[in-house]
Amino acid sequence: MSKSVIIPVSVVKKQVVTKVSQSHKTDTGSSPVQVGIMTKRIETLAGHMKSNKKDFAAQRGLLQLVGKRRRLLRYIAKQDSQSYLDLIKKLGIRR
Repeated sequence: MSKSVIIPVSVVKKQVVTKVSQSHKTDTGSSPVQVGIMTKRIETLAGHMKSNKKDFAAQRGLLQLVGKRRRLLRYIAKQDSQSYLDLIKKLGIRR
């Protein structure tokens, strides 16, 4: 029986992503900011999965996170396609 390891994103990385994605100074929870934070978590989990190939709990969490980010990106694209394109360019996400 193995426990799922939650790999948090450090506060500093979260602040950097928030600065890049925010639309105004106090914006900390908008969809673009959430996508940025999810992207950093996905990168961290992907690195974890490279060294722990049989960690199926982390694999499931990674897939859930990717799906959640995909849904948020779809929402952003429906609202404003130009901001969607700018966001994926900033974060280095492929379409």
